[in-house]
Amino acid sequence: MAKHLIPTRFVVVSTVLLFLCQFISCQEEEYVRSLNPKRHLGGMMKKQKLSHFKFYWHDTYSAPNATAVPIIQPAGPSPTGFGSVSMIDDPITVGPDLKTSKLVGRAQGLYGIASQHEVALLMAMNFWFVEGKYNGSSISIMGRNQSGLFRFATGYAHASTHTFNLTNGDAVVEYNLYVLHY
Repeated sequence: MAKHLIPTRFVVVSTVLLFLCQFISCQEEEYVRSLNPKRHLGGMMKKQKLSHFKFYWHDTYSAPNATAVPIIQPAGPSPTGFGSVSMIDDPITVGPDLKTSKLVGRAQGLYGIASQHEVALLMAMNFWFVEGKYNGSSISIMGRNQSGLFRFATGYAHASTHTFNLTNGDAVVEYNLYVLHY
C-alpha cells in the first residue's frame, strides 16, 4: 500500500506546482512571456558595447538634386497623409550645414506615414557609413519613429499565415516575436 501512496502524492504535488507556475507566469500579458537568453541563444551572446552616433540627416525634396522622392501618394484625403511613401538617398553629415560639413555616410531606404490618426512614420532605411572606423558598415533602422519601451531592443519575428483569401487578398498572420529588451 505504501508503494502506491508515493506516486499519488507526487502526482498531486506536481499538479499543484504546475498550476502555481502557470498562474505566476500569467501575471504577464497573455501574449508575451520572459525567456532565459542563455538557454535560447547559447554561445551566440557576446559582450555588447554601446556607441553613440550623432549626425545630421539631410532629407531634401526641393532643389535639382533631390535626395527624397515621393513614390506613393495617399489614396484619398487624409489629415495625416496616411499612405504616402518616399524613397530616400540622403546624405549624413557631421554638422547641420550640408555645404560645409563633412559627409560621413548616406541614409538609404524609404519611409511612409503609417497611421490614420497621427503623423507616425514607418522608417525602413540603412545608415551606410563611408568614413573612419565604420567605413563600409551599416546600421539598419526599421520601425516607427517613436520606440517606447523597446528602446535598445533587438530580436526577430517568425510569421505564419493563418488564413489567406486568394480572391480579395485579406490575410490573418500569426506572429511570434523574440525580443531582447530592458
